[in-house]
Amino acid sequence: MAVPKHIKGGATRPLVVTLIVILVIAALGFAYASPYIALNNLKRAADARDVQTVNQYVDFPALRESLKQQVTGLLTRRLDAHSNGNPLAAIGAMIGVALIGPLVDAYATPDGVAALLNGMPPRGDPGERPPAPPAANPPPDAGAPSPAPAAPAAPATANAGNDNATPAQPPQTTAGYRGLNEFVVTYQHGAGDARYSAIFQREGVFTWKLAAVNLNE
Repeated sequence: MAVPKHIKGGATRPLVVTLIVILVIAALGFAYASPYIALNNLKRAADARDVQTVNQYVDFPALRESLKQQVTGLLTRRLDAHSNGNPLAAIGAMIGVALIGPLVDAYATPDGVAALLNGMPPRGDPGERPPAPPAANPPPDAGAPSPAPAAPAAPATANAGNDNATPAQPPQTTAGYRGLNEFVVTYQHGAGDARYSAIFQREGVFTWKLAAVNLNE
């Protein structure tokens, strides 16, 4: 016996509503998580110096303008702090102001983005540049003779008093929304240390780009 059409429609309607609700919840969840995904993708790309992917997640004109303002403010505060003290320090700060352009150019790059996302912001020092990526180890030559065995490593206690031997600790990182269209990642190396933040701006619904920094968080 055939099932009436109105019964078929009534049976499928709850299923359609359920699917719509599931899709809406999934879209909202993805929208909420999208800046965290963008941050993760950008950090991986920057660490790998994947320029094409970095360009997808960074608004370089906006970041360049933000770096210029932030570094200018950083050096201005430094100049004010030393204006009544050591004149040589004030001269050094003024020299730093003259070098803002090259510093901004150096940090508005994939190397600079990698430094920002790894707890190494610009300090406003003359000639400062972000750290270069680690050199890749060349593949071993199959025809080359095997290297001689390395000498035994010195005991760990030999360098116990050398502070430079202590590896740098990763910064403490917090991330979260500061509004519907702004997502902020804050970095701090330890209690009492200066903090700074990387600021992502929303573009569209699911797209986020690194667009600014705050060096006086």
